[in-house]
Amino acid sequence: MAIKILSVDDEQDLEALLTQYFRRKIRKGEYEFSFAHNGLEALRMMLDHPDFDIILSDINMPEMDGLTLLTKINEMRNPALKCIIVSAYGDMENIRTAMNHGAFDFATKPIDMEDLERTIEKAVEQISFIKEAQKEHHQLEEIQYDLNVAREIQQSILPKQFPPFPQYKQFDLYATMSAAKAVGGDFYDFFLVDDNHLGFTIADVSDKGIPAAIFMAISRTVIRATALRQLSPAVCMKESNDLLCRESVNGMFVTTFYAILNIHTGDVVYCNGGHNRPVWIRKNDKVSLLPMTGGMALGVVPGLAYKEQSLKLEAGDSLFLYTDGISEAMNLRNEQYGDIRLVEACSSVKNQSPKSMIEGISESVQSFVNGAMQSDDITMLALTYKG
Repeated sequence: MAIKILSVDDEQDLEALLTQYFRRKIRKGEYEFSFAHNGLEALRMMLDHPDFDIILSDINMPEMDGLTLLTKINEMRNPALKCIIVSAYGDMENIRTAMNHGAFDFATKPIDMEDLERTIEKAVEQISFIKEAQKEHHQLEEIQYDLNVAREIQQSILPKQFPPFPQYKQFDLYATMSAAKAVGGDFYDFFLVDDNHLGFTIADVSDKGIPAAIFMAISRTVIRATALRQLSPAVCMKESNDLLCRESVNGMFVTTFYAILNIHTGDVVYCNGGHNRPVWIRKNDKVSLLPMTGGMALGVVPGLAYKEQSLKLEAGDSLFLYTDGISEAMNLRNEQYGDIRLVEACSSVKNQSPKSMIEGISESVQSFVNGAMQSDDITMLALTYKG
């Protein structure tokens, strides 16, 4: 694309001089010259055709001088538009003023055309650099916009109403998800399987960013749809695994914990597919990690069978579910938060509401990392059984 140059000078012979000297570049389509004879005419041309790249401007002209034109150019706030002052050597004071007000460079009359050519080439180099930077900035803005939309979509599919089922007084529940990037691969979910049973799950996709977010949405849909068929946790995980093995790309998989609570008795049946062990916070007993059930993450190997375990929540007992963004959170000394600190943090928030529990554990993690960058998604779900 041709560099568009506007020459502004009241000397008529300059037009012929520029056209003759740059004739080869003009014929090749490298330069495209336009001409104005004073600042006011130039300003009108620039407003009608705002795609000029370089302005070659004299200083002393009728109607509007070059310094005033330079002020108008600055008001356009176009960093890719460069002004080169072309004026008599004896007008050095005004040339200095122009340079102080943002002119790119200057050339003195009588014009050394080779020097002017080099000056224009320097301006072209800088203009090209600025335009490329503007293009990259625009692309980054578009990417950021897409990421913001993706984040909003992802957040919209996660339940956000708390308490989620206010008509049920037998339990309280709260959950949060904080992505390490604009979008993440973690998710939580909860739903009524029937009038007597609450299903709840937490999961972590093996990747991060947009691919993980897409697979996260697929996984959440598959697991919820399968669970709502009133299948046991083990059967739900088996069927979900088979479906996700067909959908997985680039080796992505999802660690998953899924459980069903009998809201009248406190009985919980759960299945763990390669996920972090939830914490059982007993009101009148010790805090401990749940036993594993021995299952593999979903989306790796089809046809696997999954096992279940069960426990009974007494009134005041809680379960704390989380992703490895908690246990593997790193501080500035490259130390991990770990399971021991997590159990201690859970002990310190015993008998609090699910929301307060999550806030307290989050504060413990943030205090530990002490400003270190979050490297993984952090998702938490706390459930308290009230009986």
